This record gives sequence, structure tokens and C-alpha cells, in this order.
Amino acid sequence: MSRIGVFVCHCGENIGATVDCAEVAKMAKDFPGVAFSIDYKYMCSDPGQTLIKEAIKEHNLTGVVVAACSPRMHEPTFRKVAAEAGLNPYLCEMANLREHCSWVHYKDKSTTLKAAELVRMLVEKVKLNTPLYPIKVPVTKTALVIGGGIAGIQTALDIANSGHKVIMVEKSPSIGGHMSQLSETFPTLDCSQCILTPRMVEVAQHPNITLYTYAELESLDGFIGNFKATIKLKAKSVDHSVCNGCGECSAKCPIKKIPDEFNAGLGTRPAIYVPFPQAVPNKPVIDRDNCTYFRKNGKCGLCEKICPTKAIDFSQKDEFITVDVGAVVVTTGFDIKGTDFFPEYGYGKYKDIITGLQFERLASASGPTLGEIRRPSDGKIPQNIVFISCAGSRDPAKGIDYCSKICCMYLAKHAMLYKHKVHSGKASVFYMDIRAGGKTYEEFVRRAIEEDEVNYVRGRVSRIYEKDGKLIVKGVDTLLNSYPVEIEADMVVLGTAGIANPESESLAQKLHISYDQYHFFAEAHPKLRPVETNTAGIMLAGACQFPKDIPDSVSQASGAASKVSALFSQNELTRDPLIAFVNKNTCVGCFMCQSVCPYLAIEKEKIKAKDGSVIREVAKINPGLCQGCGTCVALCRSKSIDINGYSHKQVYAEVMSLFNERSLEYV
Repeated sequence: MSRIGVFVCHCGENIGATVDCAEVAKMAKDFPGVAFSIDYKYMCSDPGQTLIKEAIKEHNLTGVVVAACSPRMHEPTFRKVAAEAGLNPYLCEMANLREHCSWVHYKDKSTTLKAAELVRMLVEKVKLNTPLYPIKVPVTKTALVIGGGIAGIQTALDIANSGHKVIMVEKSPSIGGHMSQLSETFPTLDCSQCILTPRMVEVAQHPNITLYTYAELESLDGFIGNFKATIKLKAKSVDHSVCNGCGECSAKCPIKKIPDEFNAGLGTRPAIYVPFPQAVPNKPVIDRDNCTYFRKNGKCGLCEKICPTKAIDFSQKDEFITVDVGAVVVTTGFDIKGTDFFPEYGYGKYKDIITGLQFERLASASGPTLGEIRRPSDGKIPQNIVFISCAGSRDPAKGIDYCSKICCMYLAKHAMLYKHKVHSGKASVFYMDIRAGGKTYEEFVRRAIEEDEVNYVRGRVSRIYEKDGKLIVKGVDTLLNSYPVEIEADMVVLGTAGIANPESESLAQKLHISYDQYHFFAEAHPKLRPVETNTAGIMLAGACQFPKDIPDSVSQASGAASKVSALFSQNELTRDPLIAFVNKNTCVGCFMCQSVCPYLAIEKEKIKAKDGSVIREVAKINPGLCQGCGTCVALCRSKSIDINGYSHKQVYAEVMSLFNERSLEYV
């Protein structure tokens, strides 16, 4: 016989302001199977939890229904309470009165009646609940970090310093990411490379970190604690175990006019190259798409002839390796829109309209102009420069509704750097509004305006065109009643939108994780699980999730690393048993379920006779992979698949509870 306890929470005013909680508890006492019912203002508080424990023991309850907020917030809390009182935690259910009732209705008798019906549904469900027990899976204590920017570096070092093995995969020839391209960082204006380079070297030298550059993730199979990653090591055509990084090959390479990616296209590089002076590893790779040897069937080969260590190896092939890992952290960063995205600014045809990243390279001592601010078109020092904020960002017409977060700050930094290098120059910034949300960020912007005398114009730029060798920036000043403004500029810098990497969709499909409409990777919960994805064991850090500055990226990287370290702190992983299961007696082996499973959790199992011959094949659920989404249940033709804790019978009982005679008394 069922003895259910109902505990109704006021949640302060979140529920109590619109629902008569005392009346709901009173009505619940009359529901069939309910042995105890009570309301309390804060059921998740220590006294509230104690109340539940004492009621379970005193009234010998066989099930518990807590009518409160979302199960996503406090279901683990109340299931732990039930377990501490000696009740199987999966005999505890939550009725969501906050989101499903209180927050969507006004205070009214019908709101209270709806709350009571939500409780009734869960009472009927919990009657059919059965004790469930956590799933135990072994853990491989090695982490895979995808991406070698500052977020990936911080993640890898934190995990490695906690005593666990790390495999880092970076698609470029060197780690460092966008931070390695910066000249100085806001709000302290300290040298980017001075901060980053020691950490890059630490990654390369750390005994717990295996670094694969010029490499990509090919595929990922398995489940949390037991992933199997296939990594593609692209042919570098240079044997790094022999190469001493002398640089002779790069200096003598006859092909030197390839646009330099590290300098954002402003400079050129040879076909065999090291991306930048502080690169890690500081050894070259050959760009086969531009190398004469590969383009013209073996002609040239000069680098091979002059290499003192005989490290050049044109016969190298792409290599595939498979590694076992227990967790994955995605730190693949972001990209930026180019100037050719803006028709109002000339579709990128004006050389002196550049992106913020290109300005960073002009200001950097390792850049194409060795730190001098010079125009790309003629190499002259610009005396009048205009910075345009929100170029693409917050612009629904361009399909980018969001704020890119970092633009206001880096444009203020750029204006300050320009004034520091070109004392006689004039700097203007067009902005919609200034978003300086960070420690000392507001003071940094005020410093640009007040100390460095940067002219801030509140308004949008409608058009840029060329006249008499000058760029004419046409806009409005909304602080002066939309007064038209035209500024003659020698150079224009666009604070272009931060966007997801072009390969992000493909990578998400390999990892079986979600992404949003902008192709940024989606977290499991924006507040409670901000560094996790919906695929257990795969974490996020840095700007692959959304545009972030360096402090936020580093903070999230450490957060992701702590999640991985917590996972690796135990030899076995405990998982919720709320997963699908197959009735092998009725399964017809159509495997429609396998074709739609988003987590690749369904396998084929052979049913054999006593003599070993195969009778038929049926579906089998891998408990480590299954996330209990229910897609297979919905598609199963023979109704052979069900989910623990959410069976057909339980859901049917919830629905039918709304149609019995007792229910009609309250309608």
C-alpha cells in the first residue's frame, strides 16, 4: 500500500504570492495514497529538509512529492534528503509549481486548483516508481583539450597540475590562439606575449601534457569516462624530432608572398614557416598548398638541400592516432567578421579600412610594421583615425543580434595605443553605447576619453567613401540631436563582430553536442551548469561558447578544469539510472531506434540459441552513453523501449489522474 508524503513549498513569494500553498497541502491530504501533507515557506532550507526527513521516518512513507520549483534546480537536493532518511532517492519526485503555475498565472482560485492538480499527477506517478540504483562506469583519467588558445592552455595546466594526464590538440602549427596576436591587453595595458609565452612554454614542457599541434579531432566515440578520440596529425613535412629550429629553411624559401594568417593578412610569409617568433613549438611546417615542391611535382626542394639536420621530409603522410580519454574540454575560440562583410563601408575594397585584429598586429612589435602604426595602402603614419564600434554586432539586419562584448574595450585600448604612438594624431570613436562591464573597465574607458583626449561620438556610421585620397566617415551625433557628422580619416578601424569558428558546426556534430543559432556551442544550463554540455563528460571554456575577454575565458577554463578534476577524483563514475531499457522479448530488431539516437547509445545484440547459433538481433542500450532523452521510446514500433523513472505506465497514470472523478470536484 502506498504511503505518499506531500511537501508544498511557498518558495518565499515565488509560489506563495499566487498560489494558496496551505490550501494545496490541505487538498493533497485527500488524494488516494497520501499519508501526510504539509506546507512550509522554504522547503529547501535546513529546517525544511529536516521536516521531510522526520516525516519519512515518522509516517513510514513509501514515496515523496515535493511541490516547489524546477526539478533542474533542487531535485538532487530533495533526493539526497530522501536517501538520508532511508528512502530510495528515486522514490522522490518534484511538482514544478513555480515555472508551471505560479510564474505563468495571476493570483486566483483556479491557480491554486491547477497547483493541486500538478501535485495529484506526481502523486500518481510516484506510486508506480520503483527503487533505482546509480550506474557505475570506470573512468579513464586522461583529458582531451581541443584548442590551444589561452582558455585551452589554462584548462590543460590546471588539469595537469592536479596530477592528471592531458592531451592537447591544436589545428594551427603553434598554440597561443588570438591572445598571441594581441599587442597589449586591457585594462592594464601589459604585454600580451609577456603573459602568454611562459604559459605556452609550460604546456610544452609539462610532463603530464602531450601536445599535438597542426592536428584536428577526426572523431569521438564512447561516453563519459570512456571516450575514444581519433586525432588527425597533419603532415608537417618536417621531422620535429630532428629539426633544431634554426630558421635557415624559412629564410631561403623562394616563395615568400603568401598572406600571413598570424598578421591577419597584412604581411606575408614563406611556404615553410614558423607562425610567429614566440611560437610553441618553435619549429616550421610546410604549407603544401603553396609549396612549389608539391604544386609542381618535385621542383624546388631547396629547403631540403640546405637543412643542416636533414629534417625536411616531403614523404610525410597524414597520420591518425586513437587515444582513450575520460573527459573532453572544447576551447576552440572564435573568429571575427572581415571588412568585406560591410557594403556600406565599401565591401572591403579600401585597404585602409581594417579590423581590430589587424590594428593589433600593426601595434605589435612583432607585427608587419614592427609596432609602428602605418597605413596598409602606402605605409604612411595616419594623422586622423576613426574607430567604429558595433560593426556587425547588435545588428539584426546583418543576422548578428548579440553584443560581441569585447569591442568597446579593445577600441578604447586601440585609441589609447594610437595616441601613445602618434602624439599629434587625432582619434575618434563612433559608438552606440559603451559597455564596459568588468573590474576597472569603466575607469579604463574614462581614461581614454579624459587623459588621452579621444573624441567619442555617440552615433552610427551610415557610410564610408573615398574622396581626394581621404576616407570620409559619414554618421550622426545623437547627443547633438542627430546632427550629421563627417570626418576625414586616413585610416578606419572596425570593431567587427566576434563570431563562431567556421568549423564549429562540424566539430559539434563530431562531439554530439548542441550549438545555438549563431553556431556557438551551447551549455547545459546558463546558470547552474555553465561549463558543461548536454553530453556528459564534454565541457566548454572560452569564446567557443560566446565572445569573451581574457579574464572570463581564463575563469571559465579553470571552472572546466575543476569539473574534469572532480570527475577524475574517483575510480568509478556514478550516473543517474534514468535511462532507456529494452524488452528483448518483444523487440523486433528493426533498429529504427538506433538510427535516431543522438548519443549513439544503441547497439545490436545477438540472441543466441544453446548451440551458439544466432536466433535474431535486438537493440541494446549502452548505459554509459544513454542520456534518457526518450527519442527511441517515441519511435519504437513494438513499444519495446521504455525509460526508467518515466515509463509508459507512469506517464499514463499522470494523465489519467486529471480525468478521474475526484479531480472533477475541484474544477
